[in-house]
Amino acid sequence: QVQLVESGGGLVQVGDSLRLSCATSGRTFSYMAWFRQAPGKEREFVASISRYYGSTYYLDSVKGRFTISSDNTKNTVYLQMFTLKPEDTAVYYCAAASGFNNPRGESKKYEYWGQGTQVTVSS
Repeated sequence: QVQLVESGGGLVQVGDSLRLSCATSGRTFSYMAWFRQAPGKEREFVASISRYYGSTYYLDSVKGRFTISSDNTKNTVYLQMFTLKPEDTAVYYCAAASGFNNPRGESKKYEYWGQGTQVTVSS
């Protein structure tokens, strides 16, 4: 059974840092990503990583503030978030894809999703 379990969300202040984790089990995936969805908004791509090649992609508004990484020995993907802003407030979802082609930010190409973890940045 495939599972993606996110953790690490919470309530923080503007400028704080937070690290999200996504532990996967049941299968090994080629690509992992983080998406987020704020209230009343559509889900948006945040970052992705190729677990074998290490290539990464980011939403422009998080470049330089967020870092996605993968620990393949632990089957865990991380999203390190620095200098958080109120507009980063959202439910963050982990997503996984297999295959050869890098799905980058195309949500429909991710096969499995986690349950989400809430990140709230208070001003």
